[in-house]
Amino acid sequence: MSDDDQIENPGTPKGGTEAAPAGPQPEEIRFFGTTWVDHDGGYGLRRAGVAIGSLVVAAAGCFVLRFAYEGLEIADIGGFVNLLVIVMFAICSAIAFRKTWEGFGSRPADPAREDALRGLKAIGFIGSLLAYFFRSLVEAPGERLRRAEYETARAQYEKRRDARTGNPAARRKPKRR
Repeated sequence: MSDDDQIENPGTPKGGTEAAPAGPQPEEIRFFGTTWVDHDGGYGLRRAGVAIGSLVVAAAGCFVLRFAYEGLEIADIGGFVNLLVIVMFAICSAIAFRKTWEGFGSRPADPAREDALRGLKAIGFIGSLLAYFFRSLVEAPGERLRRAEYETARAQYEKRRDARTGNPAARRKPKRR
């Protein structure tokens, strides 16, 4: 191992390889990595950043949508179309908020259906951003779900590990008659 390798991989001991930690590893959360496990590494600042960032981007999105609506008014395409655009964005934002909020608490039962709703969520992006804002006031978005899954996996790992005690090669074979 050269000195350049040591600079690129500072966590690896010189002359050896880094051993992978035993047991299940926590799943990373967007913007948080694995800091949610022990609430370290700037976790509080990250939560504040996600809350403020999602609110600012949602406000900017509303501002852009306002310009788009004013463009429709200038084009004088009619009141019905203007109403249709407002209703469409309101419904899409409400559905995107609900689906995003549900995604923080449980895995989707049908991932293909969630993929089909991707376009609707893109149209209702303001709803998704507001869901991120409100959830980040309480926890990292998705933390409760990931923590429950991680603790379950750790408990199962410990249970399996405790059941395998001793050296299996040293076990006595039963006598045959």
